Amino acid sequence: MSYFSDLTWHDWLKDIIDVGIVSYIIYKMILLVRGTRAVQLLKGIFLLVAVWALSTWFNLYTLKWLMNQMFTLGIVTVLIIFQPELRRVLEQLGRGKLFSRSNSLDRDVVSEQIDGVIKAIRFMASRKIGALIVFERTTGLSELVESGIRMESKITSELLINIFTPNTPLHDGAVIIRGNQIMAAGCYLPLSENPFISKELGTRHRAAIGVSEVTDAVSVTVSEETGQISLSLGGMIVRDINEESLISKLFDELTPKTDASSSKSRFNLSSLWKRKGGRHG
Repeated sequence: MSYFSDLTWHDWLKDIIDVGIVSYIIYKMILLVRGTRAVQLLKGIFLLVAVWALSTWFNLYTLKWLMNQMFTLGIVTVLIIFQPELRRVLEQLGRGKLFSRSNSLDRDVVSEQIDGVIKAIRFMASRKIGALIVFERTTGLSELVESGIRMESKITSELLINIFTPNTPLHDGAVIIRGNQIMAAGCYLPLSENPFISKELGTRHRAAIGVSEVTDAVSVTVSEETGQISLSLGGMIVRDINEESLISKLFDELTPKTDASSSKSRFNLSSLWKRKGGRHG
């Protein structure tokens, strides 16, 4: 109590500002890794810390020794594991974006975003031009963006058509869209290793499914063989989806929603998937 009684208003103000700044930094860091694979790694780290605390409390010497050995190299291990996230923090700090406000889109921006994509998909599907377009959501796709050619361009149907036109430098890779921008083209995506995927599906569709398995991204694929349009989400693919259903689903997934509407969204996808005849067929 003597410590607090000796504090002046200047000390109180300094401590409040200090705690406030640290709290805000921690809050922004949580927002940065929320929804990414880093969250699962953090859960594992917290579990190890809990095991160490229990081993110390109950004097479990062997377990405590083992945990101490793990923590000896813990800092280096964390730096290696979180290298992509740490790099993203430094990049955003350098660009002055770390403390900027959230870039969540409103319904008007989403409508404009989808409109340009749908026009391009309609054109490419009618001419059997293969395409793969990925919409970033909560999970960051910065690693995948770095694998392609950074563009940060406005979304237009003309640009998307030019990107995927055969025999152009970027037509084989994926386009990644973040917010109202085409972030990059010619990106490499992880291929799904699901053994139940139909043998009819090629690399482009496997990549669309693969990125939806490891992130919450939404992918739209145009087959260069049949011109069919497919939608991939949550490790599932809906093949030969019609334009009306595609627009509705994209708008539903890309627009901020409550938990209730999120549950409804997953239900609608499952229903549409069943009507198409199977998980990956």
